[in-house]
Amino acid sequence: MDGQGKSHLFYQTRQRRPRLRKAEGVYIWDVDGKRYLDGSSGAMVCNIGHSNPNVLEAMRKQMEIATFGYRLHFETEPGEALAAKVAGMAPEGMERVFFVSGGSEAVESAIKLARQYKLAVGEPQRWKVISRYPAYHGCTLGALALTGYAPMTAPFDPMMRQMPKIPAPRAYLDGLDPGDPETGRHYADMLEERILQEGPETVLAFIVEPIGGASTGCLMPPEGYMKRIREICDRYDVLLIHDEVISGGGRTGTFFAADNWDTVPDIAALSKGFGAGYMPLGAVIAQEEIVEAVLGQGGFIHGFTYAGNPLACAAGLAVIEEIERQDMMANALDVGTQLGHRLRALMNRYPIIGDVRGMGMLQAFELVADRSTMAPLPKEMNAYDRLVEAAYDEGLIIYSRRTRGGYSGDHFIVAPPMITTTEQVDELIEKLTRALDRFCEEAGL
Repeated sequence: MDGQGKSHLFYQTRQRRPRLRKAEGVYIWDVDGKRYLDGSSGAMVCNIGHSNPNVLEAMRKQMEIATFGYRLHFETEPGEALAAKVAGMAPEGMERVFFVSGGSEAVESAIKLARQYKLAVGEPQRWKVISRYPAYHGCTLGALALTGYAPMTAPFDPMMRQMPKIPAPRAYLDGLDPGDPETGRHYADMLEERILQEGPETVLAFIVEPIGGASTGCLMPPEGYMKRIREICDRYDVLLIHDEVISGGGRTGTFFAADNWDTVPDIAALSKGFGAGYMPLGAVIAQEEIVEAVLGQGGFIHGFTYAGNPLACAAGLAVIEEIERQDMMANALDVGTQLGHRLRALMNRYPIIGDVRGMGMLQAFELVADRSTMAPLPKEMNAYDRLVEAAYDEGLIIYSRRTRGGYSGDHFIVAPPMITTTEQVDELIEKLTRALDRFCEEAGL
């Protein structure tokens, strides 16, 4: 480190990191000159890479016009243009967009929009939002109530109303074949059972990540799962909300990951890669009839100060333009598939890698004590933290969480920017291999 003194800034822990000097492409340098390969795009944010000159230029141009315009006072050209662009990329019927500053805000806004819609159509008894366990949907109290990750939710249980949960479709832990439609039906039918248990007339919505995020490490839906949950929601007039905060933005080869299963939600939450780290930005995209019903009853009783900020919207529009200009989604699918193959090849060398999963440039691997039983490593080993540190020392940034609800299990998300090349995948795997070797040696594995 550069010997920095006391910091008045605080984050989640006391841990200090080197001071960042610059970031460009898929790399970040600290002030001591060490280069890091950003193997997780920060927190799965920097989808198009760092310091893209065209995005920076679009931001400079907007700064010369205005950096703020309050949405109740003015419309802005970047806001209108970005909303039209997103609506054009969204599934059919999802034509209305509400901007926010991040993923938690997007999820919070989505569930509030859902609730106000049901009030507008005369169904005030619907308020329960079913989610999955494990899952992560955000850190605001509303989004946290949907989250299934005990260390993050337990301290705040007295302050919120926990929402009902169903098991996430972790077929690899349950010994089921994710490619079998019966497996998809098995997990999807848990939603119907829970709706009936809660009372269909009380259930407002079901929220699901098309591809799992931090809490499940790129969990893929089993065959037929996404379509069946859509059918179940329709059967009971329950709104379907897609949390695309991590999976959206092009990493899977489509701008919305759910497009890979040809599934259309009623509402979707988008952030992280949407602004790609250039400005805080997120969005809620909704069906026309939902928004019109809410606006017809006096308006959407919700909002954030920076919602629709013109500088953020200018950056977001430029990000999408760069994704399209460089055909990044095709590269993410192509090079990301190679990345997945390379990660699976590591299973031959390391018996502790029990599963590799994901799609495109959104991949993850999970460490286990026994691949045949998928028993996790001892939680006291803190593998999820130690391997991240070993990789960091090698100049590789990856992202980890505990797989089994937050208290045990260890998975690692590998999600470099969509501009990553085959040669950079080679570099990533070389650094990861050295980190795994070091971890195994120190842990006695």
